[in-house]
Amino acid sequence: MSKSAFIKSSIAKKYWMALTGLFLCLFLVGHLIGNLQLIVKTGEEGRRAFNEYAYFMTHNPAIMVLSYLTYFSILFHAIDGIALFIQNKKARPVSYAYTKPSANSSFASRYMALLGTLVLVFIATHMSNFWWKMKVSDDVPMHSYYSTSSQDTMYLTHKGEQISTKQIREFGEIKGTQLIFKADKYTVSMERQIDDILEQNPDISENDLALIEEQKQKLKQYKDEIIAEGYKDLHTVVMEFFSKNNKSNTGVPLGLLGMLFYVFSMAVLGFHLWHGFASAFQSLGLNHPKYSPMISMIGKGFAVVIPLLFAIIPALIYLNS
Repeated sequence: MSKSAFIKSSIAKKYWMALTGLFLCLFLVGHLIGNLQLIVKTGEEGRRAFNEYAYFMTHNPAIMVLSYLTYFSILFHAIDGIALFIQNKKARPVSYAYTKPSANSSFASRYMALLGTLVLVFIATHMSNFWWKMKVSDDVPMHSYYSTSSQDTMYLTHKGEQISTKQIREFGEIKGTQLIFKADKYTVSMERQIDDILEQNPDISENDLALIEEQKQKLKQYKDEIIAEGYKDLHTVVMEFFSKNNKSNTGVPLGLLGMLFYVFSMAVLGFHLWHGFASAFQSLGLNHPKYSPMISMIGKGFAVVIPLLFAIIPALIYLNS
């Protein structure tokens, strides 16, 4: 068999399905660990932990490479699955005269293509609700908190600096996650203070006037500068999305519908994993009479526990909102 023929064969497609599927299982574990911070930690501690996690996932170079590998794996897994489904249909264009599928295969194995499609729809919806807002949109507010010691609302930065909203309002601006020092704002503020000094001291000496004029010239040399980088408050976005208070203008309970859709999608994912996990090892030729029962047991446990924990998160957020 030539290399091109092998690549196009159903065997090759099953290999790729298995490899991308197992990689996505690892991704699910990592994603779940991060998401559990939404319910494991509460208050400002939980908010800070989750937003720091979200920042790390979108800024760490190694994680970003893994993220793009994950996007590729999702698309490849979906496309390869569709191609394999079509290829199998073409190989058996006429159905058997009598079939009893339930006697020979599980529900999950018979409807893998449908389950996978539903999971793909969920991923697209999930990414538009959260990933898009985190990565692209500027609608997500910056993480801020009220400081009793400073008597002001402070922005949380990734280096631990405390920058007040008053400082940003007077001397800066926010662009994405960047807190920027604006030279023009600072110059106007300083010139106003200088004018106040001159107005209060009409008999100021020529030497002092010269020094003040020199200071004004220095002010013109300042340039805009990034003073810190903060966190997008994705925690608040998630909490509000699954909240009982999230309703449309007509009263449609969007929070409840979002929670139910998420829980339903996790049930679909569970069914998909029920067959897919063990099937991946079989496709790779790693099945063995001694180890296959254990792999099957681990796979079924994975298919139940991981989606269940994912589903619990929005359910608890909704119930506690």
